[in-house]
Amino acid sequence: MKILSIDTSGLCCTAAIMEDNILRASYTVDFKKTHSETLLPMVDSLFETTGIMKKEIDLIACASGPGSFTGLRIGAATAKGIALALDKPIIPVPTLLSLSYNACLSQMDIVPMMDARRGQVYTGVYRYEEGTSALPKIVLEQCAIPLEELIEVINENGHGVLFLGDAVPVFKEKIEELVKTDRSFAPGFLSRQRAGALAEVSLLLYNDGKAVSADDFRPDYLRLSQAERERLERENQE
Repeated sequence: MKILSIDTSGLCCTAAIMEDNILRASYTVDFKKTHSETLLPMVDSLFETTGIMKKEIDLIACASGPGSFTGLRIGAATAKGIALALDKPIIPVPTLLSLSYNACLSQMDIVPMMDARRGQVYTGVYRYEEGTSALPKIVLEQCAIPLEELIEVINENGHGVLFLGDAVPVFKEKIEELVKTDRSFAPGFLSRQRAGALAEVSLLLYNDGKAVSADDFRPDYLRLSQAERERLERENQE
């Protein structure tokens, strides 16, 4: 089974090829250039480096959201284009589930956080069984909520938590102040989206029957874009 995985949901642009549970190559960039500039050359480089032909790919895994609206659209358009050209299925992988998988061997609850702006974070809470890399128990489904609401859930659950994601530097001081349970923060190399983790999760989801056609794949934005919110506000004022 050969999987091409793509994640452009956050600050990083990341892509990988996994073959029979072996990560053959991965590429991650978090430095100034836009995802539209980076992604396709990155994918081409993966095929050139590994010698794997595009026609050999069995699945295309793509982060399905939430995240940057523009980033998700870039990833979705690329995944759909490749899937249509190769006549292969897409595995939509929830962004926060994939991000949580970076720490799947932790015994703490995993809390990935992405900065959603407007005082909110994209987040969820995931609990992996000790010693296994299977899909986790979802304690809190991925959502867009104020940090204070997330912390209420964490404190009520009473489990130790491990935070990761691009929102951690933004809210770390408040987390340390308000979280009452044991808490820890993932190191930098685990705290951003990684296409290798996304590929692993996509295989678990594929085995669970979650593949879709290119035509049926849609990003999950979780909330309206700023332009859509402004349009609705104008319509409500008329």
